[in-house]
Amino acid sequence: MSLCFCSAGSRRLLLPRLFLGRRPQVLRPLLLLRTTATAAGSSSTTSLSPQQQRQVSLYVDVLLDWNQRMNLTAVTDEAEVMTRHVVDSLAVLPPLERAYTSRGGDISGISLVDVGSGAGLPGLILAVARPSWKFTLLESMRKRCTFLEHAVEVMGLSNVDVVCDRAENAGQNHDLRESFDVAAARAVAELKILAEYCLPLVRVGGLFIAAKGHDPHEEIRSAKAAVGKLGASMLDLCSVTQFRPEKGISTDVLSLSWLAVESIGPHGQRTAVVYLKERTTPKKYPRQPGTPSKTPL
Repeated sequence: MSLCFCSAGSRRLLLPRLFLGRRPQVLRPLLLLRTTATAAGSSSTTSLSPQQQRQVSLYVDVLLDWNQRMNLTAVTDEAEVMTRHVVDSLAVLPPLERAYTSRGGDISGISLVDVGSGAGLPGLILAVARPSWKFTLLESMRKRCTFLEHAVEVMGLSNVDVVCDRAENAGQNHDLRESFDVAAARAVAELKILAEYCLPLVRVGGLFIAAKGHDPHEEIRSAKAAVGKLGASMLDLCSVTQFRPEKGISTDVLSLSWLAVESIGPHGQRTAVVYLKERTTPKKYPRQPGTPSKTPL
């Protein structure tokens, strides 16, 4: 196990301005997410092209529109959608790519399953940022799947499939079981439960990455035995700096200035927990729908 801390390197780092409108307008400078892996002495930058900015803009539009009719997110403010959803989803990329390449993997054509995709997070945002990857959004609720299918069409994404099923069923499906390079999940369940949802879907040698809060250490300890039974072990624990608007700056999403700040609370920092799938998952896992949450390993 190795530890890395993907933070901004200083307590208050002014980032480039973030210009991302919800409707087609004059294009502004590219959206940047910059994190530094201080342990490795390297940095990773994710930038969105004008076309990718338009796609994210369309996503924000459709998310807030549909959210008026169904429960997709508790966040209803555009600027907060950017911080709590878009940037937070992009923050998964640096630790994911670092872990994948550290194992000698080629990141040009990764297949990733977003387990419990919900409103398409992080899957849809990652699909915009990495158009050469193949994404599967796994969601059990039909109405949310209808939203996801609509969002994929509106955003013009050709690298996304939506699968409407429970993770327990998908993990026993011959076409899906151990077929993905990466399984990712964000705000779905406790790690020892989430591991049973995700690891059966990951090929041997692939990764399971869970986006967690500022202090997941107790969850990690509690999940260790379950993860081992499912054929994996922890590879990385990566603390990723979150972003908020600079104090006194307008929160209009057309002109946001962001500060990277160290964690000062549960919403100040996202921790990426990365597991390596070392062995085939025993056939009995995942168990019947509902069992992992009722009787965790």
